[in-house]
Amino acid sequence: MAVMANGLRLKTARDLFMACPAIARDMRTLPTEQPSIEFCRGLLAGRVPEEAITFCAYLLPDRAAVWWAHECLSHLSELLDGTDHELLAYVRDWVGEPDSPRHRAAVSQAEAAPPTTPGAWIALAAGWRDNGSVAGGSVAGAEAPSALQPFPAAHAVNAGVLAGLARVALADRFAVLSAFVEMGIQMAEVEALRQSADAYLQPP
Repeated sequence: MAVMANGLRLKTARDLFMACPAIARDMRTLPTEQPSIEFCRGLLAGRVPEEAITFCAYLLPDRAAVWWAHECLSHLSELLDGTDHELLAYVRDWVGEPDSPRHRAAVSQAEAAPPTTPGAWIALAAGWRDNGSVAGGSVAGAEAPSALQPFPAAHAVNAGVLAGLARVALADRFAVLSAFVEMGIQMAEVEALRQSADAYLQPP
């Protein structure tokens, strides 16, 4: 789902909740008519700042959200094991060439693993996004979609980033969380500008 921020397609938090009702399963704060970016920063300053991560995961278009999660976890590399690093490498390659059969196969194979680590959740998000972007909901030669597939890719992105944050020392966690949210907001604004430019260049 391509979601645009800051005055473009989905201007307000309520717009996002209406476009993607699944977000209500991942956060308790009710939406308002505030602009999406303003609402997100309000979540960061609120009682449950982790909900700003959730909001970013749903605000970004799926592929951008997966890349955002990859970048977040890359900043926590010393807290991840070798398997997570391998999974993130698959995700990086897939984001760069999402139509590559080789990268799709690698992500599909990674998706089959139980999502028990931050990297596994992000690989799952890429797999879910891939399954939803091709006819029939699956990639040729890939495993059947996960039983969790009714959730959008943003659900797995959110879970992966929060799982990574849970490994950060408590004294540092809010600063890291804030940096991740600001990165997500910047990416949302860049995506919005890019999609606006694409729409402008479309022939009438």
